[in-house]
Amino acid sequence: ERSHRALLALVLLLLFAVIVLQYVCPGTECRLLRLRALSPAATGAAAAASSAGGDPYGAEDETPPRFVPRFNFSARDLLRRVDFNIKGDDLIVFLHIQKTGGTTFGRHLVRNIQLEQPCECRAGQKKCTCLRPGKRETWLFSRFSTGWSCGLHADWTELTNCVPALVDGKRELRPRPSRNFYYITILRDPVSRYLSEWRHVQRGATWKASLHVCDGRSPTTEELPSCYAGDDWSGCSLQEFMECPYNLANNRQVRMLSDLSLVGCYNLSVMPEEQRNKVLLDSAKENLKRMAFFGLTEFQRKTQYLFEKTFSMTFISPFTQYNSTRASSVEIDEQTQQRIEALNFLDVELYDYAKDLFLQRYQYTRQKEHQEARRKRQEQRKILRAKQALRRERGDNGSTTDYMGNVERWR
Repeated sequence: ERSHRALLALVLLLLFAVIVLQYVCPGTECRLLRLRALSPAATGAAAAASSAGGDPYGAEDETPPRFVPRFNFSARDLLRRVDFNIKGDDLIVFLHIQKTGGTTFGRHLVRNIQLEQPCECRAGQKKCTCLRPGKRETWLFSRFSTGWSCGLHADWTELTNCVPALVDGKRELRPRPSRNFYYITILRDPVSRYLSEWRHVQRGATWKASLHVCDGRSPTTEELPSCYAGDDWSGCSLQEFMECPYNLANNRQVRMLSDLSLVGCYNLSVMPEEQRNKVLLDSAKENLKRMAFFGLTEFQRKTQYLFEKTFSMTFISPFTQYNSTRASSVEIDEQTQQRIEALNFLDVELYDYAKDLFLQRYQYTRQKEHQEARRKRQEQRKILRAKQALRRERGDNGSTTDYMGNVERWR
């Protein structure tokens, strides 16, 4: 009987909590929290809901409830809103880093944005036609719109030199002064990205078509030796993958985002290794910070939110957070993980920097959004009070006029 009473009390307490949640958070944003409150794991979910503060993005991505910034960024660094003119000459350029979820994001760009003139994607074709309204030219430079026009997975060094000359063409005497190039990219946790690339290489991927053009030329075989002797590296073990000193998977994100001309491209004899690493990392951080937008694979909903706020575009359907990937299915011991982190120590530092900047931008943008909404509500209340005061004034004047008229008539 005591157990029945305790169970009944627990059920009543849970129902009371749900009713309170209805009043505190009645909107659709808390629908997920109410569903979780009714689930068997109600205790843990309630704690997560409390830490997220009713934020659907926090519930989706499991953002740390008490995010403490490590880096100091200016308001200019945090606020990202560009005046992207899709009807003019502006161009969004997607820098696609291998195994960061860029394929999924690239498909969002061509299939999932509300546009006056949507991209035309035909079944069976990888590329879509993304034209500006009223023009026969594209507004998007990406794998799924223009293909690999600057080489397979072209990096920052290649894109910034190739894209302006390519899109303006040889027929034009000089670049259009009105054209703005807005570079965007996606980053991923270095260990997960590295494991994902290894699994991809196991299946025969080589990216042999990559040009690696820097300072007008591709690297020689002496500057960039191959890790495998045959056609590909199919079936290689993780140990073999990690042991190749020329493996481009090591610190790939830093190399893809830095200006390689600053270190003599792929010629490792230009400067000492420690100096080279510092220059590459500093360059990657600076380029990432100055990009119009970057997202993180681990934060899909926040990536969607910041892209929409940056470019004033809206996606048709929300991004989905995939926590189960090929990389997540790979079980590695602590020693192997430390080895991967050591091989990608520049990427680890870059990702920590990027994550801090990303979450600060998200919080800053949300704060600005709330401030703007509050300002609009205050303006609406002022207008409403002014209208009410005007109606009262007119009503009083009308009553006085009627009274004086009656007095004259009574005389």
